Amino acid sequence: MFLGTYTPKLDDKGRLTLPAKFRDALAGGLMVTKGQDHSLAVYPREEFAALARRAAAASRSNPQARAFVRNLAAGTDEQHPDAQGRITLSADHRRYANLSRECVVIGSVDFLEIWDRTAWETYLAENEEEYSQAIDESLDGIV
Repeated sequence: MFLGTYTPKLDDKGRLTLPAKFRDALAGGLMVTKGQDHSLAVYPREEFAALARRAAAASRSNPQARAFVRNLAAGTDEQHPDAQGRITLSADHRRYANLSRECVVIGSVDFLEIWDRTAWETYLAENEEEYSQAIDESLDGIV
């Protein structure tokens, strides 16, 4: 499982060093794609393949499903961490997530999220109280 919060820096070449504790799980390759809330999602290859198969099974007659599959496929980049555990984030991914030098990598159970540090701090400030009061019906059976 991917858990925790880490604060690596993006270098001038668009490379980000993955947290050491996740490198073994991602050593066989990973997929970087556009995530929710203008973050990037980093999946182990197998986990991404399962997600892509579920997405591809959606009805192509549904415009939202078509758009999701297109964006998922077009916005995904396969990466293999180098010897230092770095991956290169494409210019499009850096633009989408508005990444500056200061980044945050968070574990999201079965994948990682990469955020611009300021965006992550803003997100936390806006959503932390909601988390502490989590009583929504959509969380039934979880909390």
